[in-house]
Amino acid sequence: MLHPLAGKPAPRSVLVDVPALVSAYYTGRPDPGDPAQRVSFGTSGHRGSSLRQAFNEAHILAITQAICEHRAAAGIDGPLFLGMDTHALSTPARLSALEVLAGNGVTVCISAGYTPTPAISHAILEHNRDPEARRADGIVITPSHNPPEDGGFKYNPPHGGPADADITDAVQARANALLAAGLDGVRRVPVAQALAADSTHDFDFIAPYVDQLATILDLDAVRAAGLRIGADPMGGSGIGYWPVIAERYGLDIDIVNDAVDPTFSFMTLDKDGKIRMDCSSPYAMASLVELKQRYDVAFGNDTDFDRHGIVTRSAGLMNPNHYLSVAIDYLFRNRDWPGAAIGKTLVSSSMIDRVAADLGRPLAEVPVGFKWFVDGLHSGRYGFGGEESAGASFLRKDGTVWTTDKDGLLLDLLAAEITAVTGKDPGEHYRALTERFGAPVYERIDAPATPTQKAVLKKLSPAQVSATTLAGEPIEATLTEAPANGAAIGGIKVVAASGWFAARPSGTEDVYKIYAESFRDADHLHAIQAEAKAMVDAALAGA
Repeated sequence: MLHPLAGKPAPRSVLVDVPALVSAYYTGRPDPGDPAQRVSFGTSGHRGSSLRQAFNEAHILAITQAICEHRAAAGIDGPLFLGMDTHALSTPARLSALEVLAGNGVTVCISAGYTPTPAISHAILEHNRDPEARRADGIVITPSHNPPEDGGFKYNPPHGGPADADITDAVQARANALLAAGLDGVRRVPVAQALAADSTHDFDFIAPYVDQLATILDLDAVRAAGLRIGADPMGGSGIGYWPVIAERYGLDIDIVNDAVDPTFSFMTLDKDGKIRMDCSSPYAMASLVELKQRYDVAFGNDTDFDRHGIVTRSAGLMNPNHYLSVAIDYLFRNRDWPGAAIGKTLVSSSMIDRVAADLGRPLAEVPVGFKWFVDGLHSGRYGFGGEESAGASFLRKDGTVWTTDKDGLLLDLLAAEITAVTGKDPGEHYRALTERFGAPVYERIDAPATPTQKAVLKKLSPAQVSATTLAGEPIEATLTEAPANGAAIGGIKVVAASGWFAARPSGTEDVYKIYAESFRDADHLHAIQAEAKAMVDAALAGA
């Protein structure tokens, strides 16, 4: 149900009390016996709020010590690139992490300001290009687009992308053991000593990233076209990048909101009435969408700039699936990437499948989570990797890796390149795709599920789905493993000729998510959703 204030400016009554939030970070004592207060790595690291005893100093000290021990065991002895976003809890978390990193003698590279996730990935990969260099890795302190009261902490190993489960499971287990031991085993020094340590170095993340954008984008075409570009940093970590990019490449970029405020009081509320820096939400992005006629193309980003929201005159805020389809179609027609595949998650639109078939390119379907694109992007086997939640990256013009984490800055600027080179904005390009391949209707809904039921859903087998048709069509495939790599998808996907659904348990709520798409119409979509819920409920009841 849509909140009555969705898309409206945030009232003072919903703003977080920053002093109370930071105080709770230092004074809160998480209970290691309470699962909700333990370290828990999801698809994007550990997240939580200090007000709920889920993101406190103890968590960060324990996680950082566990990462230091992992580095030592893995022989990673190069620099660690440390970045943070603009959430209120990010600054104290960075100081806590520095105390432990210095206490363990780790060489740390930090910026005086904020650092986007893609800049950390880029820095790691650039350092590790030298085969003789000691391997580098990184930490990004961010809860992504989560509300202002949340904090987040994620680890990127030497491949530059999100850590896989073999690493995060070990780090999580060790961190929780340290919590249970009252932090006995955590090596730390006072923060002043950590900041002044010989192992702590100032690092310019902006210049190397910005200077090398010419290796992946045609920004000369953007300049020559004289496009008017609007950028809304949404109070996030990339705010300092836009002026440098504009000056370096001679672009007409208007920063429509230059505020950095840990309460994010400038935001319009999301659909549920919460402040959430979700650049794919028309409610959170309402302020920028209102300005669409002032710019040839505009965009916003979440707080760590790994996601993108593209606004065009022709379509307003683009659905992430729509823009991914356009980006893929454009890139594989305008880049020389022989044999490179197109990477997508199983819950992304099947429009991508149709585009890939038309391009004659192999399609690599992987489970949810950007970590599944890391190896393909790193090796150049995937020209593009993108997920339905508005996160993607792609290769440089020469077919080598750019980032192995999501890059919102890159996808923003690609929208400008597409508009400049073709004379049509991405919204117009998507309309052309629908004229060729059909106009799909896509939606994600939630259904209630107990923790036990979620555990069952995560391990379903195709044999547990007895249905043979989906919304009147024969079922062509029932998947519990990703076609690209055979990895478990943590749920199930059922495919018919003109529609599909996927069901996955939520990692944080007592619900399961149903992703569904129809290439017919909304009525067909609703039929798919109803049958999806019936199929999953029957499988859960029979388990």
